[in-house]
Amino acid sequence: MAYPKQIYGLIGYPVKHSLSASMHNAAFRSCGIDAEYRLFEVEPGDLEDFLLNPDKEVCDIEANYVRGGDIAGFNITIPHKVRAKQILERAFPPKSLSGERDYHCMVISGAINTVKREREYTNTDVHGFLKSLEKDLQFKTEYKTALVVGCGGAGRAVVAGLSWAGANIKKIYIYEKNNKVAHLAQGHFSSFPELSGKWEFISHKHLPEIVKKCDLLVNASPVGMKEGGPTIIDKELLHKGLFVYDLVYNRETELVKDAKFLGLPAYGGRGMLLYQGAASWQFWTEKEPPMDVMRQALESARREL
Repeated sequence: MAYPKQIYGLIGYPVKHSLSASMHNAAFRSCGIDAEYRLFEVEPGDLEDFLLNPDKEVCDIEANYVRGGDIAGFNITIPHKVRAKQILERAFPPKSLSGERDYHCMVISGAINTVKREREYTNTDVHGFLKSLEKDLQFKTEYKTALVVGCGGAGRAVVAGLSWAGANIKKIYIYEKNNKVAHLAQGHFSSFPELSGKWEFISHKHLPEIVKKCDLLVNASPVGMKEGGPTIIDKELLHKGLFVYDLVYNRETELVKDAKFLGLPAYGGRGMLLYQGAASWQFWTEKEPPMDVMRQALESARREL
């Protein structure tokens, strides 16, 4: 096959469900850039070798092999966002980022999702979430209370974004059903005394009472990705004045459907995917991303699922 001048991509396990390639490749074509975005399944046991060994060969989902060092830039998804930061910051201490919020959010989240070949890295999930929260859900964070369900890499980005000083959030409640993930996240967040009192981990039995007093409910867990699966929060707990945001983007989840049925403002994760993708594209290319092109490509790919 003919190889493009530059290769970008997504690493994770699994990645076949991802819509990222469609919007990035549309952006490259629109701007006349000889580049291609591919999907690479990297198992957890191979992550460190992929990140630190430029001669490590990886295979994309179309069975094309490429040296890791020949990938100009890549996004990171489940389950690698937290561990990738730990690996890279030991080998390549972080360079200064473009703004106070970028640095805060990468450090507070303890996770990354975007890497350049030069081993610069950042977290554009935070930008994507806050942008979509403002533009799509039209939710203002000032003096509000939020509940975040799920605290893996994406959930940490949500907490980091909401805890940023500029967001002026009143309180962030966090629920994570996986005890190990919850313990690690709680230990990480506890290392930032400036956030003391701003967040609180809760148990499953306290979900009903917390939902009732929240202004914003965010699902940052994978629950809802599969048709016919369970909902993360019972419909009966949703109440007037509640805004709902679900990071799942491949389909409209039961949570979003329930909220809309009740007349509540609700939005799925395609907005976050778009805005974080555009921020990643700009981080790699240092060019203004063609937002309309990326949005149209993303919507087309989503309809084909």
